[in-house]
Amino acid sequence: MREARDKYFDINGFGVDGGYSDAWVDFHIGPLYCPFPNTKSRIRAVKVHDLHHILTGYQTDFIGELEIGAWEVGAGCKDFAAAWFLNLSSLGAGVLFAPSRVYRAFIRGRSTDSLYGRPLDDMLGRTVAEMRRDTNVDASAPEASFADRVAFAGYAVAGLAVSAVAASIGVFVVPVGLVTGLVRKLRRAPA
Repeated sequence: MREARDKYFDINGFGVDGGYSDAWVDFHIGPLYCPFPNTKSRIRAVKVHDLHHILTGYQTDFIGELEIGAWEVGAGCKDFAAAWFLNLSSLGAGVLFAPSRVYRAFIRGRSTDSLYGRPLDDMLGRTVAEMRRDTNVDASAPEASFADRVAFAGYAVAGLAVSAVAASIGVFVVPVGLVTGLVRKLRRAPA
């Protein structure tokens, strides 16, 4: 997993440490650039989230992030508050922008196990194949049960509410992040 994660960082341009040490994270929604603070809670969650990308194959583009968010909600985020907030936001946005894809990802997540709560170093020492078997991620997603559909509806409503909260926070955070990002770029520019 460690080697796969390093390759994932490289392919996606995340830097050697995946951006974990960065003070700010740049999130892109189409042409919109939305920087936000890289909190300890987010870093704790994203270290596992990145491994989920490797196991599930969901991409790091806009739609892929909506899918992985729905998958993680379906699989469960344990006590990772930032993961719940970010993933519910993704699921809520996914209901609007890619409803069938996030629904399939959520149903897939319901039949698999997430890595949240497992020791990171132990996971990084295992192979991708071992982790896929351990989480049941390679299994075909079963037909959605009534309980799965009800759970999706409930999480979708919660996700839409969390997305609305995130958007209202974004109205204040994004301008600060844009100014901070501009200052960072100017400081790095050659004199």
